[in-house]
Amino acid sequence: MPAETLAHDDLFDAAFLDRLRVLALRLRKRRQLMRRGSQSTPATGFTREFKDYRHYAPREDYRAIDWRLYARLDKLFVRLYEETQELNLHILVDTSTSMARPFPEKRRQALRFAVALAYLALSAQQRVSLYSTNSSVRQELPPLRGQGNIEKVIQAVSKLEFDGITDMKRCFEEFRPSRQRFGIIFIISDFFGHEIGSATDAVSRVAAWPGENHFLQIVHPAERAPDLDGELELTEVETGERRRFWLTKRDVARYTETFDAFAENLATECARHRIDFMQVGSDEAFEERFLDLLVRGSALAGGV
Repeated sequence: MPAETLAHDDLFDAAFLDRLRVLALRLRKRRQLMRRGSQSTPATGFTREFKDYRHYAPREDYRAIDWRLYARLDKLFVRLYEETQELNLHILVDTSTSMARPFPEKRRQALRFAVALAYLALSAQQRVSLYSTNSSVRQELPPLRGQGNIEKVIQAVSKLEFDGITDMKRCFEEFRPSRQRFGIIFIISDFFGHEIGSATDAVSRVAAWPGENHFLQIVHPAERAPDLDGELELTEVETGERRRFWLTKRDVARYTETFDAFAENLATECARHRIDFMQVGSDEAFEERFLDLLVRGSALAGGV
């Protein structure tokens, strides 16, 4: 079966970037109300940016004096700096078949989140890398910096091919973020694997990655609570396996309970390992859910 792709214009209409700019402003206002000052993380990778001068006070470190300014003004001033952290945003997008078929709305929602995250990071002069995952992990974009690179991100995600099976264990083993710089990692996926617990089993591996980790689960309403009844032939979209069933309302209710338990167990395991988890429906409004994601406490939001 041919791989699924999405046309650029089908994914990002003319007003999409304008809406991202508005979202960035709304987020900045929320953050200004919530806290002031520079972001704080336990990681390395800080740079110092000059901000201002002030008069030298007795017993201060004389090494902070600006001697060139003293030569011109015959007065002692010290230079003030602000420490800013260089963040590295890694976006991992699940490109297995189940993210595009039979519900292409999942793919659209996932890619919009990916581009929006990249936009915020690039506009804050942070580095952005893009990866695709299915049976293995592949780097689709090397680290980029600067808001002018957002079109490269849009082009890259538009060309992603959605095909193949999900192997989370292998992908999480292959992905090795740098330990030298603080990383923010977003995994955008439905987290469906060969076994119902495969995503939960992989959480501990992600917890070992340095930095801040997020699971963003994209699901379709019919995956949560399918409207099915009677005799059916169902196809597993990633393997092509077909099976015939006779489903009753009780069977569907049991499925819904199992799905809810799967999502709840994944969220619980993420919380136990200090990984942020959020589930987003493919039918939910993108703008509001994107803000919901960021105000949960990501360092990325603090850099906006």
